[in-house]
Amino acid sequence: MKIYKDFTFEAAHYLPGAPPGHPNSRVHGHSFRARIWVAGEPDPTSGLIFHFDDLSEAIGEAREALDHRFLNDVEGLETPTLERITVWLWNRLSNRLPGLSRIEVSRDSCHEGCVYDGPGSADARLAAE
Repeated sequence: MKIYKDFTFEAAHYLPGAPPGHPNSRVHGHSFRARIWVAGEPDPTSGLIFHFDDLSEAIGEAREALDHRFLNDVEGLETPTLERITVWLWNRLSNRLPGLSRIEVSRDSCHEGCVYDGPGSADARLAAE
């Protein structure tokens, strides 16, 4: 069984590897949406997989590090692609969220996103090959 919580953040960035003259080579901003998934079995006493208040607290600290920031200046996001933002969130949250199973990050204005199921996932194994 899985639960999830969404959060949004506004941020600016540019992609250093974009070709000269490409819009992504210039500073621009997006409205981002992240969805954090936690998997597990409900506790027999509380009936909860993970308390949403605790999930909100962990997410809040990550959101604060990203919201209204220039992502290229955030340590670990010098090249802030959707893929790297998603892995950055995983690394930031995995030690605080037992059962973390998936992170999705999308840009609302572009209707595109990235899904990451963690370092042991098939996606991570394919990327390493």
